Amino acid sequence: MNQNDKSLDPHDSGLFGLSQRLPPRNEQAEQALLGALLANNRAYERVSDFLLAEHFVDPIHGRIFEAIKRRVERGQLADAVTLRAEFEHSGVLDEVGGTAYLGQLLSAMVGIINAGEYGRAIHDAWLRRQLIEIGENVVNNAFGANPELDGTAQLESAEQTLFDLSARGGNDGGFVTFETALAGAIEVAQHAFQRAGSVTGITTGLRDVDRKLGGLHPSDLLILAARPGMGKTSLAVKFCYGAAKSLLDEARAKDPNAKPAATVAFFSLEMSAEQLATRLLSEEARISGDRIRRGDIGQKEFDKFVEVSREISALPLYIDDTPAITMSALRSRCRRLKRTQGLALVCVDYLQLMRPSLGTRPENRVLEISQITQGLKALAKEMAVPVIALSQLSRAVESREDKRPLLSDLRESGSIEQDADVVMFIYRDDYYLQQRAPKQLAFDNTEKFNTAVEKWQRDMEAVHNRAELLIEKQRHGPTGKVDLIFEGEFTRFADIDLHHADYDGP
Repeated sequence: MNQNDKSLDPHDSGLFGLSQRLPPRNEQAEQALLGALLANNRAYERVSDFLLAEHFVDPIHGRIFEAIKRRVERGQLADAVTLRAEFEHSGVLDEVGGTAYLGQLLSAMVGIINAGEYGRAIHDAWLRRQLIEIGENVVNNAFGANPELDGTAQLESAEQTLFDLSARGGNDGGFVTFETALAGAIEVAQHAFQRAGSVTGITTGLRDVDRKLGGLHPSDLLILAARPGMGKTSLAVKFCYGAAKSLLDEARAKDPNAKPAATVAFFSLEMSAEQLATRLLSEEARISGDRIRRGDIGQKEFDKFVEVSREISALPLYIDDTPAITMSALRSRCRRLKRTQGLALVCVDYLQLMRPSLGTRPENRVLEISQITQGLKALAKEMAVPVIALSQLSRAVESREDKRPLLSDLRESGSIEQDADVVMFIYRDDYYLQQRAPKQLAFDNTEKFNTAVEKWQRDMEAVHNRAELLIEKQRHGPTGKVDLIFEGEFTRFADIDLHHADYDGP
């Protein structure tokens, strides 16, 4: 080959010279650990919570470790004699090196007390081999090895693979002492004691909801479900606005120019960021969103509109309106936001519009939704923030006389109810009463029709601007109903206290 030829040679060291390096391996540690395990089975306790047979670079060592693990976990003795008999019985003694090699492993033992260190060295070498493999795949895909994936999809796939490795490869789990757990519980109780209303979590902006839930708690997955038209998005926006305003107020209480320590992430799969901003402006300025869109507002209202926009522009609220976002992309963006701006709350509107992570192909829709809810719960735990996921309800609600939702109405429920820490439903009587307005053709005379209309009007007045938040599941607290105000003109939820300063109703 011409020395001036810069084309890639398949036998060349490549961009990083990887072919000239051997993958990380520590066969000496593998032999020393197996010798320690054969000499004293109690050494297995030092590695049992993180080491697997697949972590050994030598497949023979992995097979021997698996045999030791199987016997120890059954309460049986695992030494050179019992393993030889087991391997002879299964006809694989020669494949694992024979009796001589089992004896050689015993002689390789340095000390039983070092078994944990040997195990961690083996695990670390495996982890680095996996990282090399992931890196090679990223490079190959970027060069076009998988033309079906564009750059964005490759990035999502790489982040998902790294996340999966982190979940599989972490060895920092295990027990914590009760004293440590108790200290955390006391800290939470102290925080509740010092805050008004005994709210331990992030505020929703609605007093009565906070009282029922105690705020939104880290690591919780909350499902907010309703039939179309009930106001799911409006209530979710209210929660996010309340949380963001609380974060901003908390920062400015110490320094008027301070930046909030964390943010609220709103993933809107159905509405654009501009539509959500318009809805929030409509709610806070008390100007109909429909009139804003049509430009049917006067100068005074427009001035108020601008004034409110200035007031709320500093809110630490981030909106991502990517349609059909994947679970892996959502997780990556949350990680990035937490790393750069801090993260306090995540909201997804709504989960049936999400797609599972790249590379997964669920057999059916129920399994797909289950994977998404499990992913959202895992995200809540990983980020240590509450995650609110909106959900549609099945049409079964419409076929009942009492149309208040039940847990069984969760659409493609699968594991939604199981994975959720809180399940809440929105119900509004006026929504259904509006559809049942009397029609004159259904009556044989005008007097009966007028009587029916008068009754219908009284019923409508009784439930006008009223909504119910039905908390049907709460893992750490009581279930029950929270009565709320819903002003349809502004798509605005508020506490039902009629003397509340923010409410101008009758």
